[in-house]
Amino acid sequence: MENLVDLLESYRGRRVLVTGHTGFKGSWLCTTLEEAGAIVAGLALNPDSQPNHYELLHLNLAEDVRADIARDAEDCARLVASFKPDDVFHLAAQSLVRRAYRHPVETFATNVTGTATVLDAIRQNNLACTVVVATSDKCYENREWVWPYRENDRLGGRDPYSASKAAQEMVARAFRDSYFTESSDITLATTRAGNIIGGGDWAEDRIIPDIVRAVEAKRPVRLRNPEAVRPWQHVLEPVFGYLLLAARMRTERKFADAWNFGPPENAVRTVRDLTERFIATLGRGAYETDDSDTFHEAKLLRIDASRARYQLGWDPRLDFESTVSWTAEWYRRVSDSEDPDAVTREQIRRYSKGMGTS
Repeated sequence: MENLVDLLESYRGRRVLVTGHTGFKGSWLCTTLEEAGAIVAGLALNPDSQPNHYELLHLNLAEDVRADIARDAEDCARLVASFKPDDVFHLAAQSLVRRAYRHPVETFATNVTGTATVLDAIRQNNLACTVVVATSDKCYENREWVWPYRENDRLGGRDPYSASKAAQEMVARAFRDSYFTESSDITLATTRAGNIIGGGDWAEDRIIPDIVRAVEAKRPVRLRNPEAVRPWQHVLEPVFGYLLLAARMRTERKFADAWNFGPPENAVRTVRDLTERFIATLGRGAYETDDSDTFHEAKLLRIDASRARYQLGWDPRLDFESTVSWTAEWYRRVSDSEDPDAVTREQIRRYSKGMGTS
């Protein structure tokens, strides 16, 4: 990847809107943008877990609007009109597979209608801006084959979450092809990242938070799908990928397209591999398997990020061991009473300077 210090410097003074800023990935992105000297506004619901990464930070946002993107179109349009962003990162989503099974209508409303609401607010204001819409690697029609999915593979989904992310991609493409064309000053890209881990995640039904909660409760974590294979990556990998993509779109419209951001091959591992490595690195914890779950979940998922590497100049910096190490380090240091904001910012600076990365 190019010099990330220079990449961050290119955001100094830019007005950046992040939807979903109270979420795990959104809070890491906002902190990175603050470190870069950007002027940041956020639009999201309140954090949905206690504790949560966002409320542990010392962010100084220009605007912090709490609204539901699927239902509060006026609030969304008002913020876009008043803030006038140079860049928009749309991360707001219902991002949990099992919750989507329990609440499919809410999931489709947030991920599909919500995306249309955000993009329409941008369309109505006709701003000169770049837009990055974060979807998911689960947007592909998963055939459980051994080959990694590329950006031109078929979209689809057997479960509500996957189907909602495929539909989100279609909404974004419809806006790009119908409104954000070459005659417009708006450029739009979508991003499909792998399974993201990192410090400060306490969401339900995600493996690292589940392990951390189990350790705190002094009980083994229960793995419901231990042999499932996933492309694990640290949260900072896609965050810097999004920043690089938006920066590229400022000058070249050809980058307004769909992009995969996946880890190196050695980070495509089973849930069991990740669990054992994290527990060993953290220095405590245990696990047991649980085969009582009846929800369908893909056993094998891999994505090909070659296009991002060769055309964008993006490369993952952390291998599997470093990804797990950085994640365990964050929880261990915070557990030892270090300031979560300071730990987060220190890891961002370390990553941007290539210090301690693979």
